[in-house]
Order: sequence, then structure tokens, then C-alpha cells
Amino acid sequence: MRVLDLDQVSGSNFAYQHHTLERCFDDMAELGRTKVELWGIAPHLHIPQADSAHLRKVKAQLQARGLAVSCLTPEQVAYPVNIASGEEWLRDQSLQLFLRSAEVCSELESPFLFLTAGRGYEDEPAEVAWARSVEALQTISQRANQLGVACVLEPLQRVESNLVTDVGSLRSMLDDVGSSTLGVVIDTVAMAAAGERVSDYAKAFGEGIQHVHLVDGAPTGHLAWGDGFLDLDEILRGLAQLDYAGALTFELFGDGSYALEPRAAATKCLHAVEASLTRISA
Repeated sequence: MRVLDLDQVSGSNFAYQHHTLERCFDDMAELGRTKVELWGIAPHLHIPQADSAHLRKVKAQLQARGLAVSCLTPEQVAYPVNIASGEEWLRDQSLQLFLRSAEVCSELESPFLFLTAGRGYEDEPAEVAWARSVEALQTISQRANQLGVACVLEPLQRVESNLVTDVGSLRSMLDDVGSSTLGVVIDTVAMAAAGERVSDYAKAFGEGIQHVHLVDGAPTGHLAWGDGFLDLDEILRGLAQLDYAGALTFELFGDGSYALEPRAAATKCLHAVEASLTRISA
């Protein structure tokens, strides 16, 4: 069993949407992080506006602080971005956003592009939207692969999607897309909402698990550790048993105070993970 390391924890600009990106990078470096997951939102990194000059600026800001990008995560749940949309114009615009995101990954030297399957109309047959999602994911992962970028796919909670929401539907989507460069994301809140555990993911995907959003919940919400009811020791022990060597990111959304004091929330999570790693390695 691999011993997880606090160095696997990646910083991020989740919860920093009301602060400058420079403030986020300063905090992450001061908290000892060497990598950050970039949430692709305005004004930090709005993909349609992220030209090469802006990307050079972001890259210079990262390098000045000894940081590198662990993953690029374009907004794709709250915004009007949906690769499975029944509206052709929206589906096409969404696809173009992700194709551009793959280029942004390449320019920022991000190894991963973060994806979700989108959602269909609730009053249409699920297989119709499923087919649209499969086609889009094939196109995105193929283009990303050409640029030397791998993609990772995350299940969403049922309130967020009617397509990929658990291990079974994720396995089916990966099989239908058929891309060797499309890996798996564990989001601990989505996992809990589906009534699943790390062991379920390990059994279904093994080494295909390449990225983790490590957040507390009740089980919904994306909370700092200690603000919800999830079992951090059990989750980290499961990842250790999997010999997981990838990034762990705190995706903090569930409490409005996080956006006011994002560093405090990140620090709370880091302390909780450090304490948990000490317990499970004892």
C-alpha cells in the first residue's frame, strides 16, 4: 500500500473568484503547494478570452512562485456550457470551448483537461443526450491527445446531470467513448451522493483513476473538511490502498464564507488531511 503524501494536495482558485489570481497564487505558494488546479472562470481564466498574451502572463505568475498546473477545469455546470445539450448552437459552442481548453492546457503545460458529460433534457429519452455526449467527448479527447494532453471525466450529482452520476454510468460512458487517454475523476461529494466508496471506484477503474476532488459534504455541498460529515480517514485509506499517486484538490463551493476567506478554508483542509494521514499511517 502506498503512503499518501501531503505534497499530493494541489492548490486551486476554487473559492477565490472574488479575489485576484495573484492573491490565490501567493496563498498557494505560502501554503507550500507546488501545483494548482485552475478553474477556468472569469476574470481569472475565462477560456473564450484567454489569448496567448494572457496565458503567458498567467504562466509567468505561476513560475515566479514555483507553481505548475496540475489540471485545467473549465466551468461546465453552472454556466451555459453543455456538450450534451439538445440545442445545436449551445452544444456546438460548448464543444468549441473545450477544444480551445485543450489548447490552453497545452500552452500552460497542464497534463489534464477536466470534463463532465453534460446533461440532457429531463423530458427526452436519456439515450439521445447520451449519444451527443459520447460524440463530444470523443472529439475533445482526440484533439487533446493530439496536443499531448490527457482528459479526465467526473461523475456529477443527479441534481447536476442525468447522464454520468455514478460508477456504473461512468464505466458505460468510458466504454462508449473508447479513448485510452480519458481517465477517471473521483469527486468525494458526488461519490457519497451516489452511495459509493473509493473501493467501488478502485474495483471498476483501478489505475484509470487520475484525479481527485477531495471535499467534505453532508453528503451534498462542497465543504471544507470538518464542515460536513464525510469520513476523511476512510477516503484517504482507500486511496492509499489503491496506490493513488495523483493530485488531490479541495473544490470548495458549499459555504459563502469560503469566498470571503479562501485561505482560511484551504488551511483548514490542509490541517485536516495532514492529521488524517498521520492517523492512517500509524
